[in-house]
Amino acid sequence: MSNTPPLWQRNEIESPCVKICVIHPETRLCTGCARSIEEIGGWSRMTPEARRAVMDELPARDAAPKVRRGGRAARLAR
Repeated sequence: MSNTPPLWQRNEIESPCVKICVIHPETRLCTGCARSIEEIGGWSRMTPEARRAVMDELPARDAAPKVRRGGRAARLAR
């Protein structure tokens, strides 16, 4: 048996955060994880089941639509 003490561990809350925290102005969702401001703010107070339910929805969310907002065509249309 080893006399080495066990490693210290922290139980982190599971999170979809990818450290790209930018709220899209139209969808009001984070472009990194696709959560709403309310979900992000309340994440630590949610039950594990509620967090899992949100995480299950995230792949279907389109946090940042891939539609161009202007460019040359929009300038020419003016």
